[in-house]
Formats: sequence, structure tokens, C-alpha cells
Amino acid sequence: MKKIYTALVEGIRSSLSSNGFSSALLGLSGGLDSALVATLAREALGKENVWGVFMPSPYSSTESREDAKELAQNLGIRYDMVPISNCFQTLKKELAPIFGSSPEGLTEENMQARLRGIILMSLSNKFGGMVLTTGNKSEVSVGYCTLYGDTCGGLSVLKDLYKTEAYKLSYWINEHFDKPVIPIRTLTRSPSAELRPNQTDQDSLPPYEVLDAILKLYLEKKKTQDEVIQAGFEPSVVKRVLGLVNKNKYKQMQIPPGLPLRHLID
Repeated sequence: MKKIYTALVEGIRSSLSSNGFSSALLGLSGGLDSALVATLAREALGKENVWGVFMPSPYSSTESREDAKELAQNLGIRYDMVPISNCFQTLKKELAPIFGSSPEGLTEENMQARLRGIILMSLSNKFGGMVLTTGNKSEVSVGYCTLYGDTCGGLSVLKDLYKTEAYKLSYWINEHFDKPVIPIRTLTRSPSAELRPNQTDQDSLPPYEVLDAILKLYLEKKKTQDEVIQAGFEPSVVKRVLGLVNKNKYKQMQIPPGLPLRHLID
């Protein structure tokens, strides 16, 4: 884990410097990925050069709010809260004549993510600082992200790190700092985008242990669908995961550049 940690920290520092940036900002969700990216950025740039922004929607939990603020306090970085609820309601109202009686669903979930992207990019334009994207390789590979929403930014820090690896690195960081910086609840709560009531990632995806194992065989080992199934995975799950990978290539191509890590892991 130390090699991965060092590579990510140095990668953030080098990427920003080569593009003329000395500071960074990111959305803090109260979840694992944004907590990990904020921690890495603080180490790379110094606490005075990292800005975390919590942007609660109508579905954001109290736990997320508390964990995001606790993380920022632990890291000593700037923290601001910019709610999106009013913007979200206004956008829905303006679109209501066109949407008509269509039920709310994925469109409204993506609207929230895109509003957050607008806020982060506006702060970047106004005050400087590169926006860091926080999506991991598991999510990016299957398209579990919103174009022009949580994919906004200049550097995708975890683009080559699977979710299970992000957990391992986060636990390692907490063990090797003088005191834990990533809130324990962030590490133990079920991951959720919180874009609808009672949402969890596993509503849309297999458990990350299963998802990542399938993705590694398919993406890293170049196994065929049949070979992945023969490795012992449920055929229907394999077909669904690989179907998501292949139909979301247009998203994968639009994710900001990332930091290569596979040579340190495999």
C-alpha cells in the first residue's frame, strides 16, 4: 500500500504543477472515495491548498454531513457547504412543462450530480484550483457515474484503483497516520450516491468484491466472458457486468486523465 499511496500523492503533485495549478478542490460526499482523494491531496499539496465542498441534496443523510465535516477537520483543510436543494427544485420546475407526467428516476438523480459539477467548476473558475474527480475504477468501468456531473474535473485520482483497493488503502492510511483521519463510519457504512431515498450502490451493482474480481479478469487478464464464468462467477452477473463495461465506453473515454497504478498492484 505504501507504494500506491506514494504514487498517488506524487501523481497529484506532479499533475497539478505541470498544468500550472498549486491548489485543488473537490466535492466531499461523506463517502470513502472523496475522503481518500482529499487525504491524498492534503499530503500532496498541503492543507492550505485543498478545499472540500459538501453539497447536500434532499437525500443527503445526517451521517454524510457529519462525516464530511469531520474529515475536513481531521485534515485541517478548508470546508464549505453549498446545498443544491433549491437549485434542484428550480431546475425541476423549469423542466416540468417539458417532462410532463414522466415519473422521476435516473434523470433527476443525474441532475443533482450535474448541479454539483457546476458548483465545483464555478468555484474553480472564480478562485483557481483544479477540481479533482473522485470516481474509482470500479464505477468508471461500468458507467456508474454521471457525465458532466461527478466526472467533472481535471484529474481523476482513483481512475486506476478499484473500490476494494480504495478501501484497503484507506484502512492503511488510518493505521499509518498518527491518528485516523478518515472517519471510521465512512469506512463501515454501505456506500451510496444518495441521489434517491435509501439508495445504496448495491441496488445497481454486485457487491464490490464480486464486481472487482470480474473486472480484473476481464480488463486486466483479458479473459473472455466464458472464461470469467468458468472462473466460478454467476453467469447472469458476469453478463450484466461485461454488458455495462461495453456499453459505457463512451463514458470511459470522457473521464479526466488518471494516474496509472496497475504496475504497482499486479
